[in-house]
Amino acid sequence: MSLIIDCIYLLAAAALSPMVAYRMVRYKRYRAGWAQRFGKITRRYPEKKCVWLHAVSVGEVNASRTIIEELKKQLPDFEIVISTTTDTGFSRANELFGKNHTVFYFPLDFSLVMQRAFRSICPAICLLVELEVWPNFVQIAHQSNIPIVVINGRISDRSFSKYKKIKLIVKNIFKKVDLVLAQTDQYAGRFKEIGCSADKVIVTGSLKYDTAQVTDKVEGANILAEQLFGKIDNPDSFGTIDNPLWVAGGTGPDEEKIILDVYRVLKNQFENLRLAIVPRKPERFDEVAQLIEQSGFDIIRYSQIKNHSTKKSNTERRLSAVASAKAEATGDESRIILGDTMGDLRKFYSVADLIFVGRSLVPMGGSDMMEAAALGKCTIFGPYAFNFQQAVDDLLANQGAIMVRDEQDLLRTVQKCLFEPAFAQTIARNGRETIRKNQGATAKSVDAIMKLLNSR
Repeated sequence: MSLIIDCIYLLAAAALSPMVAYRMVRYKRYRAGWAQRFGKITRRYPEKKCVWLHAVSVGEVNASRTIIEELKKQLPDFEIVISTTTDTGFSRANELFGKNHTVFYFPLDFSLVMQRAFRSICPAICLLVELEVWPNFVQIAHQSNIPIVVINGRISDRSFSKYKKIKLIVKNIFKKVDLVLAQTDQYAGRFKEIGCSADKVIVTGSLKYDTAQVTDKVEGANILAEQLFGKIDNPDSFGTIDNPLWVAGGTGPDEEKIILDVYRVLKNQFENLRLAIVPRKPERFDEVAQLIEQSGFDIIRYSQIKNHSTKKSNTERRLSAVASAKAEATGDESRIILGDTMGDLRKFYSVADLIFVGRSLVPMGGSDMMEAAALGKCTIFGPYAFNFQQAVDDLLANQGAIMVRDEQDLLRTVQKCLFEPAFAQTIARNGRETIRKNQGATAKSVDAIMKLLNSR
């Protein structure tokens, strides 16, 4: 079976290699970590037992924060290693965990490569965030009597449809999974339908509710606000910023144009309204900058402000901020802010008066709206947020967010929020309370993992 899978992988690699090569050259992606991708992995503490947690990209990495923290407490004698697939996921995992944990690129699922990786890592248990169940990975772990746990388990509509078409194949893979900790009853049913034993599937809720920090303060947000706005009347409350700020975060292709068109209309009614756009993927920063300029707007690239500011002393930075404030007084507030740095989205959300969560006006599955709601912000998203269906259902049911259908609906909604601040504040309060009520998946998940480990 492994030989057949390897042959399929080779054919797929041959077909995809031109695209990979193009992205390596054009976007500088896939250039790092090739030794690790081929199974050469070095642990920091090879004498310890090991938990191997795999999180594909940024969203899964972020979702794993609380469970890694809790596992460290519950398993002090274990080493926890974290693998990820994408460059952005690796960067985020390094930022969050690199100081205390081994972070590496997930090995290619060729049988020989994966065998080499398992020999190097020697995991006592493997945790896969959301769905990442690879055939050779699962087979080797199963043969080695290493338990596999899917945490924060989710199967989207699209994935479920594909799996059902090859049910006989995937059933053989998923029946080897030892435990599935699903986000919802619906997802639990889907895991059972594609081959997981019913007694091995538990509904624990979504880890992303736990990682969405219910707070009024985000570290570094006051510095970002000072860099953008020049002065802050009250560093502990960003509601006092003179010009209201609308942040469109995690946006995708074709979405920024819709937002710019809406903003153009809004500026005729709300002269002091500011807009910040933070694209989801860094390779699109230049593309979005060009779009903003082609749309006739001036632009502020946050990377230039941030890089310039970090080289200054505190005194110099404050003098620069005062100059920025004076520039705004002469009409500079019409410039659109492009958030073209990594790791600053929550800071943008923290200083926002209104948030649109992207990749949802176009059929891309949405971005994480729980983070925005947890910060007590009026949160808006489009109709294509199917990757976060549980959060969508919970927030809408409790009037804790607003779903818009299209460009005109987005315009009307933002107008209402700006004309009626009390309405926006009510949505924000309901959203934060919804996040708070749904937290607790971390404790349930760790409890199930510990029971499985202790039974071995």
